[in-house]
Amino acid sequence: MQKPRKAARRKGMAVTLDEVAALAKVSPMTVSRVVNGHGKVREATRERVMRAVRELGYTPNLAASALATAQDTRVAMIYTNPSSAYLRELVVGALRGATRTAAQLVIDTWDTLGPSAQRQAARALAKRVAGVILPPPLCESKGIVAEFLEADVPVVAIASGRFHHDISCVRIDDFRASKEIATHLIAAGHRRIGYIRGNPNQTASIRRFDGFHAALSEAGIELDESLVETGYFTYRSGLEVSERLLAHPQPPTAICAANDDMAAAAVSVAHRRGLDVPRDLSIVGFDDTSAATTVWPELTTIRQPTAAMADSAVDILLRNIRRKDKSTRTVVDHVVPHELIERDSVAPPAR
Repeated sequence: MQKPRKAARRKGMAVTLDEVAALAKVSPMTVSRVVNGHGKVREATRERVMRAVRELGYTPNLAASALATAQDTRVAMIYTNPSSAYLRELVVGALRGATRTAAQLVIDTWDTLGPSAQRQAARALAKRVAGVILPPPLCESKGIVAEFLEADVPVVAIASGRFHHDISCVRIDDFRASKEIATHLIAAGHRRIGYIRGNPNQTASIRRFDGFHAALSEAGIELDESLVETGYFTYRSGLEVSERLLAHPQPPTAICAANDDMAAAAVSVAHRRGLDVPRDLSIVGFDDTSAATTVWPELTTIRQPTAAMADSAVDILLRNIRRKDKSTRTVVDHVVPHELIERDSVAPPAR
């Protein structure tokens, strides 16, 4: 029986670029282009190389990579996201991508800045970095994006909900994913389903609600507006709106939340009210962050590969920054697959 690739190697030996190339069935030069962000590589080929990199645990020689690029490439990731679980995934992925590509990563938060101050901060940052990664809600700000583009600083948006033609984007299909998880509840027998929307100023929130609504319509279920509440992607907002949903004269048999933090809050409120999840109330989330598995029962949710998306965002950004033809810039809409993760928070409605 053939040993696994990792087990077959002598202890202490580093994985080579040639081994990655052999596994990915490409040339070593192609692997070099992918891991260093140089040259044009087809998206399918890049994904194949990155799968091989992850499988083998390949780490580039960072000193050699830095010398090869002949530049100290500094990129920034700026966030104002309230979910600490989501933020951890972003940071892990961005750091992994920066390490792999020999880039210097600057991470900052603009939580306390208003719109005008954020634009000023963007103008200042554009003088110090070669590229910027923006997760929501900052990637939704036309003013902030305009500041970077005016300074000729490339931007990659993460999880923006919809492709914007002036900046690259790494995202999932929020509409399809939300429709899929709502259909999962309907298939379990639920007809009276509450919904907790995310922040209304984010495109992903709108797309997720639209997907939920589409699933109801296809099943012949009329949307009950009294069972739709708006949260802000925070645990606290989830507590407040879940209380209202479960205090309804005719409460739902299931709750679909636009992220895991709000779904976890719904589980907490259900327990406080003496309800058994999922026997009395089914609850589903979205994102598959750590919040989905730190509650009881663990949440059925949609897996959005946030860390991998941040890693890919760094790769796309570096390919633009290090391109040989400085007169052109490639704008990429990279849609990554999502996955429905079934756990223990869904059951048929109680009769």
